[in-house]
Amino acid sequence: MSGQPNARLSDLFGLAGWSKGELARLVNRQAAAMGHPQLSTDTSRVRRWIDMGEIPRDPVPRVLAALFTERLGRVVTIEDLGLVRHGRTGKRQGDGSAEHPDGMPWAPDRTAAVLTEFTGMDLMLNRRGLVGAGAALTAGSVLSSAMHDWLHTDPALTADAPQFDDPLHADPAGFDRYEAAPIGSQEIEELERSVEVFRAWDAARGGGLQRKAVVGQLNEVGGMLAYRHPDHLQRRLWGVAANLAVLAGWMSHDVGLEPTAQKYFVIAAHAAREGGDRPRAGEALSRAARQMVHLGRPDDALDLMKLARSGSGEQVLPRTRAMLYTIEAWAQASMGKGQAMRRTLGQAEDLFVSDKSDVPPPSWMQTFKEEDLYGMQALAYRTLAEHEPGAAAHAQHYAEKALALRVDGRQRSKIFDFLSMASACFIADDPEQADRYARLALVSMGSNSSHRTWDRLRQMYRLTAEYSSYPKINELREEIRLALPKPKGRGGNSTRA
Repeated sequence: MSGQPNARLSDLFGLAGWSKGELARLVNRQAAAMGHPQLSTDTSRVRRWIDMGEIPRDPVPRVLAALFTERLGRVVTIEDLGLVRHGRTGKRQGDGSAEHPDGMPWAPDRTAAVLTEFTGMDLMLNRRGLVGAGAALTAGSVLSSAMHDWLHTDPALTADAPQFDDPLHADPAGFDRYEAAPIGSQEIEELERSVEVFRAWDAARGGGLQRKAVVGQLNEVGGMLAYRHPDHLQRRLWGVAANLAVLAGWMSHDVGLEPTAQKYFVIAAHAAREGGDRPRAGEALSRAARQMVHLGRPDDALDLMKLARSGSGEQVLPRTRAMLYTIEAWAQASMGKGQAMRRTLGQAEDLFVSDKSDVPPPSWMQTFKEEDLYGMQALAYRTLAEHEPGAAAHAQHYAEKALALRVDGRQRSKIFDFLSMASACFIADDPEQADRYARLALVSMGSNSSHRTWDRLRQMYRLTAEYSSYPKINELREEIRLALPKPKGRGGNSTRA
């Protein structure tokens, strides 16, 4: 017992709206449902958890996490509740301070447990039909500060990987416990192939349709990591976990579950670092940076990109570095920093061209091809055109080059290119061409589950207002209004302009 109030638990308790007595009764009822009928909690004990910082024994933290997850409709972990015991490591309780959000960086033996717990709660939300949103995103500077020293140390699997003498050590909070057992190289190969299938599906159709399957697979891998395999297998298994966590995060971001997405990106960085793959950890953080730019927080994105680039280590391939620079350039464009953006894109081009492909790229980089470089350049210039209209011509040039190469079925990327081109054409005072590309995007979006494509469409829709007197554009505006998903809650349709 710390003697200090548990601010994290207190805040969530206030959001939940329970009385202390009501929470005590719910804990007893939920514990019985989870196979612990002997548990008996009362009001005074709940008061000690909240007001005195007492950490209850297992299974109470898991029970509380399940209760708060269901009540608030978003994933709530033991870390979120401030109920992690750090034991003899001397680490302080994860109290959600600015320096160490969610107790980051986690001790090595916590990564598998956090992964399994978080995915278990996420699956519970899926089963109950809850939304899974409502938390706040952690600032990029806060994540960077918390993870900098940890990411820059040399990972050594034998020292850092969880040493589980007791396979129950990584005890998940979810209900679907995976029994820790050894697996071989054949099973890991099958898991690696499943990642490729999920990745291709996401690129083609968006993240909404397969997100639950990816989260479920990641939950299974978390259970597998609770068994200590030989180093070469454990390393590959951490790689699978990192790839699945990035996909789960990207799919969550694609459907608007932003805090959930950010948590998965952080889990992915931890998993990659545990497996000794610092470039993968850096790429996972770059996904969090892209998320920040999309949400209008480019300063946070730049903080994350600084960590992603420096933390990727010396072994990162030129093409990977080029990809990282394109994200940084997009953030700079969002801030109207045209000179910096052009310089950064120049570095990206030079690095991309310098990659001789003599070293096979990792699987997670095989989707960054020439058309993706052009697509990111188009997006950066289109974004800059909001500040410097003359940049629209460059956006058109690169979008056209990207579209000419889009032949591999990654429909979502093609939609983004259509929208970059349409927006650039509107800014460049070419409504005829803009109408053509906007309609191509609109036709393609019907079979795609990506919310981000609709977000970009809304950004383009703003640009149509200036041309609303043109009959063709007025028709387009009406078609977009009819096609856009209706916003939930108050506020009306965001396409009014």
